Amino acid sequence: MNTETILGTILLGLAPISELRGAIPFAYLRGLPLLQAFLLGTIANLFVSPLAFLFLTYGHRFFYEKWEFYTKIFDKTVLRTRRKLESRVSTYGMLAIMLFVAIPLPITGAWTGTLGAWVFGLDKKRSMIAVSGGVIISATIVSIILMFGKGIGSIFIKIL
Repeated sequence: MNTETILGTILLGLAPISELRGAIPFAYLRGLPLLQAFLLGTIANLFVSPLAFLFLTYGHRFFYEKWEFYTKIFDKTVLRTRRKLESRVSTYGMLAIMLFVAIPLPITGAWTGTLGAWVFGLDKKRSMIAVSGGVIISATIVSIILMFGKGIGSIFIKIL
């Protein structure tokens, strides 16, 4: 276990594009045992929801007050999204957030799940629990796929 692999795994676990889909295969394909890759990638990705809420709470307020361009786009996009999905979110709530995060595909992860919870004004603590549950499910799915053989890791990341 070398420092580059550990830091790379942590950064991929935190990055909005790769998250677990990149972190766990990266660590595993660089020689980390699957359990260690699972734990390291999962722990890194579990930090996403609190970090995202922190940014959305304070960063959003700053941009909303200072940038008219941001305000217009935000208001238009969020109001449209809320209108379209409000009934589903009110029906399924935290389960919807958890299942959305649990699917290890692009654009479904802790960042987007947290953003969705924030946009719909869901309870922050319960949302972070739902996102964390989704992260653990997603990490399990990715790890099970990797157990079938190292070559299958290429469905998550490009192997050089």
